[in-house]
Amino acid sequence: MRPKQHETTGSGDLFRARLEQIINMKHELVQLAGKLDWAWIDGEIAPLYSDQGRPGIETRFVIGLLLLKHIYGLSDEGVCERWVHDPYFQYFTGEEFFQHEFPHERSDLSHWRKRLGDKLELLLAESLRVAHASGALRTKDLARVTVDTTVQPKAITFPTDAKLLHAAIKGLNRLARKHGVQLRQSYLRIAKQAAMMAGRYAHAKQFNRHRRQLRILRTRLGRITRDIHRKIAGQPALEEAFQWPLARASQIRSQQQRQRGWKLYSFHAPEVECIGKGKASAPYEFGVKASIVTTNARAPGGQFVLHAKALPGNPYDGHTLRAAIEDTERLTGRQIERAYVDKGYRGHDVPNPYRVFISGQKRGVFGAIKRELRRRSAIEPVIAHMKAEGHLGRCYLKGTAGDLANAILTAVGHNLRLVLAWLRILLCLIMTALRSALADNPKLKLAS
Repeated sequence: MRPKQHETTGSGDLFRARLEQIINMKHELVQLAGKLDWAWIDGEIAPLYSDQGRPGIETRFVIGLLLLKHIYGLSDEGVCERWVHDPYFQYFTGEEFFQHEFPHERSDLSHWRKRLGDKLELLLAESLRVAHASGALRTKDLARVTVDTTVQPKAITFPTDAKLLHAAIKGLNRLARKHGVQLRQSYLRIAKQAAMMAGRYAHAKQFNRHRRQLRILRTRLGRITRDIHRKIAGQPALEEAFQWPLARASQIRSQQQRQRGWKLYSFHAPEVECIGKGKASAPYEFGVKASIVTTNARAPGGQFVLHAKALPGNPYDGHTLRAAIEDTERLTGRQIERAYVDKGYRGHDVPNPYRVFISGQKRGVFGAIKRELRRRSAIEPVIAHMKAEGHLGRCYLKGTAGDLANAILTAVGHNLRLVLAWLRILLCLIMTALRSALADNPKLKLAS
């Protein structure tokens, strides 16, 4: 179903003040709303909808909420709550009159993220177009880029054996209650006590007692899984519903702390991977690897993110460089002349037309290339801003699709924050020049 368009103004709106009469039309959010090509975004999203059925939510409303969420680093609930009392948020999402209640459900944001899928990249392309149109980003800035990878942590607790076993017991009990499966015993109270004592014994370095509590948890989890297998035998619907939860519980019960190979680090988020980046503060991080491409030189408006993508499976950095460069060229429409990377990309498979320079490289590094290679480390504060001010520091969205959407939308939010700062600077420069002109010529007066 296609998103609905603005309805005609009713007779009750004749005596209401329009938002244009309330807010400051020179505000940066108002200027940004005027620079975004909402019609083009709607045209790109239109194939995802049908002309039959009940009209959907207007495209600008939901896309505007997603942009505002990642510009200001808010949650889904937070952006909906702020929308109610912020007239600039309402104007940005296409409202003509001030609304006192949120007109839709918070869950609509989740449904739209799932529906958009790969189309989220068009928002990143639009943020770069707006930056270029406003003068914050120049075409020549797109020719030389810096590429790096980081870890996008998932919203999970630190995975210990006791926590994983306890989470599996709680998850199976929750699913059994949902589907009406009567268990012989839940073991919830015993599992909670055992998980708590396991943590205390490990902290006190009483490892024999710690292992005893782990045996209690493993035994109870095994009893629950066998009980569920007996109760759902011969019922295809229940067997399908319990297939993956039981497989995860069996994996958690059988895996050991020091074992090699694949391990499960979260019961509710099986896509989580253990990634070691060699940091002293965090030797291991639990989430998904993400590739970030930025401009090498600082553009007039700042250092923009040209491409962002989640990389499930923890691939080697060098094997992701070619795809990152090709996707960046497709988004920007500009051929990349030079790419600067760190030593983790040694042995990359990028073809010869691209000139890739690795940190610490000496051969062929002189003049401008040497200066640009020193600027490679400038991507680190960009990633830090995306984690601190955006949502790259912790992903709350579900599954691998949620990881991909969070990485792209965080990059969009970073770019639009730079555009808003650039628009504020332009407005200050214009007002300063105007005041200077008025001071030099007192006969001139500002228009009221």
